[in-house]
Parts: sequence; structure tokens; C-alpha cells
Amino acid sequence: MTKADLVQKIADDSNISKMAANLALNSFLDNVTKELKKKEGKVTLVGFGTFTKVKRKARQGRNPQTGAPIKIKACNVIKFKPGKNLRETIAKSK
Repeated sequence: MTKADLVQKIADDSNISKMAANLALNSFLDNVTKELKKKEGKVTLVGFGTFTKVKRKARQGRNPQTGAPIKIKACNVIKFKPGKNLRETIAKSK
């Protein structure tokens, strides 16, 4: 599903224009991004899941082509933990 598909689905489900649905989705994405930029960034959507920012430490890696050791810098990554309702819904859909 693309962003355009999601905007269309939101517009159809909510009986609003595609422009309003696009504004709502953009606002959601902007606010999640702003929250995750904070030092202890975390966004919890009950029943859906939790987005958290985690600091990944610097580590040693290997170049897959040459096998030479390389240094991988420390960085922030976003992790998603699905909520109970989402896990159960996906498990039932098999």
C-alpha cells in the first residue's frame, strides 16, 4: 500500500475529501516524527503498537565482498513493537 492508497482509503472510510485525508495523514506523520526526534522519543498507539527511538552503539562489522573489518558508527534507530490487537489480528489472518 502506498501513501496515495492510504489517503484514498482514509478519505473513503471517513467520508472526507482526499485533500483533508492527506492533511490528516501528514499531520500524523509530522507529529510522530517530532516526538521520535526527542531524547526519549516514544509514540504509543493502544492496540496498534509502539514506536521507540533506540541508540545503537558503534560496532565492528565486515565488508561482505572483501571480508575486511569495518567500523559501523553509533546511530539512532526506530523500533516498532506491535500491540496485542495487531498481533492477534495478523496471527488470525494466516
